[in-house]
Amino acid sequence: MSPQPQAAVGAPLSRVDGRLKVTGTADYTADHDVRGAVHAVVVGSRIALGRITAVDTRAALAQPGVLRVISHLDAPRLAYRDNPGAFMDPPVGERLRVFQDDRVRFFGQPVAVVVARTLEAARHAAHLVRVSYRAERPSTDLTAPDLPVNDPLPPQDYERGTPTEALAAAEVRLEAVYRLARVHHNAMEPHATIARWDGDRLTVWDKTQWVQGAQNELAAVFGIPPESVRVISPFVGGAFGNAARVWPHSTVAALAARVTGRPVKLVLTREQLYHGVGYRPAYTYTLRLGSDRRGRLAGTVHGIRAETSAYEHFLEGTVTPGRMLYATPHVGQTYRTVPLNVNTPTYMRGPGYATAAFAIESALDELAHELGIDPIELRLRNETAQDPSNGLPFSTRRLRECLRVGADVFRWDRRDPAPRATRDGDWLIGTGVAVGCYDTLRLGAQARVRLDADGTALVESASSDMGPGTYTSMTQLAADALGLNIRKVTFRLGDSRMPVSPPHAGSLTMASVGSAVQDGCDRLRRQAIGLAVGDEGSPLYGAEDDDVVVLGGRLRVRDDPARTETYERLLARNHRTHLEVLGSFTPPSKPERSSMYAFGATFAEVAVDARLGMVRVRRMLGVYDAGRIVSPKLAESQALGAMVGGIGQALLEHTVTDHRDGRIVNANLADYLVPVNADVPELRAVYLDGGADLDAAPIGVKGLGEVVAVGVAPAVANAVFHATGRRIRDLPITVEALL
Repeated sequence: MSPQPQAAVGAPLSRVDGRLKVTGTADYTADHDVRGAVHAVVVGSRIALGRITAVDTRAALAQPGVLRVISHLDAPRLAYRDNPGAFMDPPVGERLRVFQDDRVRFFGQPVAVVVARTLEAARHAAHLVRVSYRAERPSTDLTAPDLPVNDPLPPQDYERGTPTEALAAAEVRLEAVYRLARVHHNAMEPHATIARWDGDRLTVWDKTQWVQGAQNELAAVFGIPPESVRVISPFVGGAFGNAARVWPHSTVAALAARVTGRPVKLVLTREQLYHGVGYRPAYTYTLRLGSDRRGRLAGTVHGIRAETSAYEHFLEGTVTPGRMLYATPHVGQTYRTVPLNVNTPTYMRGPGYATAAFAIESALDELAHELGIDPIELRLRNETAQDPSNGLPFSTRRLRECLRVGADVFRWDRRDPAPRATRDGDWLIGTGVAVGCYDTLRLGAQARVRLDADGTALVESASSDMGPGTYTSMTQLAADALGLNIRKVTFRLGDSRMPVSPPHAGSLTMASVGSAVQDGCDRLRRQAIGLAVGDEGSPLYGAEDDDVVVLGGRLRVRDDPARTETYERLLARNHRTHLEVLGSFTPPSKPERSSMYAFGATFAEVAVDARLGMVRVRRMLGVYDAGRIVSPKLAESQALGAMVGGIGQALLEHTVTDHRDGRIVNANLADYLVPVNADVPELRAVYLDGGADLDAAPIGVKGLGEVVAVGVAPAVANAVFHATGRRIRDLPITVEALL
């Protein structure tokens, strides 16, 4: 088959859903107007550990408009069956069974819900519910001594070679402890759920990154078949990972709707988000490394401790970078989770990898300074052509090019290597670099493609779009594959009744759903071409299928442009109202023939006030090996957003807990600091050309939403050291640490 002309893919197109969003006509979860809906407000626990001894609802029920107050005292028993298809649920432990017993496991746990005709009445009544407790002393501090470690988790220890002996024999040794604070997602849209029962069938409008995952989980909780649950989520106002699983409030909304017999809308407050929908966990990361005097790594030993909840146990890929990022012959690792009386952590952009990169890339910078070697040169000396953890070649690994292109664009050659050597008035100026990677994930997906008689196409898949631009990138792929103008193609997502899609997480959507869209559109185009070349009334009659291409909705013979046919005429002449196919993508069965990752290098320049210790990022550059870039404008947006998030992680964001009762004391956007426009300097992203990775996906893409976040915080931290000569190993980097 002749290759299709590409007009949309690779073009810097604006978002196809942009007008809906900027005009306020995109319907996010709480915007849906469900007839007869009443409002629910969650009453959260005021202790972190203990038992509920009484729930006094009399004052709340006396308020006008209040319909019910539900707690463990009167809630129906729920099924909570196993959900083997739960991709994002913790691997060990028990889901929080809301309103099923009197136990309190973390501060803010739902202990009751008020349902009223108006939101104002529900809010007021929720404040009137009086819950009494028998409190126990909670454990909420990862740094406290003598904390237990989770034994039920599968072992995370790893060893390659003889790391202890390699360190003992190394010419240069370094040991450091890095601490990363808990960080919350704080997306613009709060989590919300609207639930409606029609007999035994449940319809849910939910903020979710995986409508079919939510469908299966709610079916398991309520003991009904998955086909009896429909989940709808056409727009997600940011999530960054914390909408990839079902949280207790969604169950609460559906339970309240069942009890009251009314559709129920439940929207979490900003404060409740800090207790109810996960976060990037706090870590203590001890790293020992050894090298020769030329900077070649001999061995590393990684000791990782992470917080998790006591009722569920959360793991993420923190160990992976230490195993494969550099050519290190001897590696030892331990990964231990510490069960605390907190709600369960979850994935956050660059999960695991961003944490590991801060420790590894900071340590590499320390080693470079110790040896007097340029930080870029040190990384180049430890490059590898194959994955040291499994011996497989990388499908692509252009990290050298990322570093060299970045050094040229950033003008690294102008850098004075000595710390505190560069000033701008009262400001100390420093530059830093860090590299990052993220594994290329793919899962099976389907997409339905329909071409109508008017020459327009509809493509559907039960995917999501929490901001990266799924609507746009899938429309671009479909438009080129079908040979249509982009305005003739509509892509729909966010409904569990649509064809199967994996979670919109782990940077796997483009490779997975995109490959299914490409397959479906290719098959439909070939179907139309076959119809035309076999139709005696068509100008294409008798042509070879492989000689026909489609552009602008016109089928034509590549070397004879006079022989042309439109989709509209073809379908009308053949009395077809439409053509329709189901595209699919199934990742190759293991074992893989290559190791697949996206790579990147981040460069940062900071200014530090020499007297006050204030840090300002002045400019930042990211250079990425992320495969084929379908939508350059969206890709740039992904990188710039990740840089902003990384600035927050490095300098501002820190969840503060009162360890006496587990209360988060800065659970709002006034006290939990995130970057604002004044904190965002000159940012630039460069994606390497010609990097299509056909091992990763038939369309040549890698995920890029995660890798762009991985190296940002260590690049900033390394720049702070270069500016001040002070090595800060705790995130965020505060004024107090620099004074």
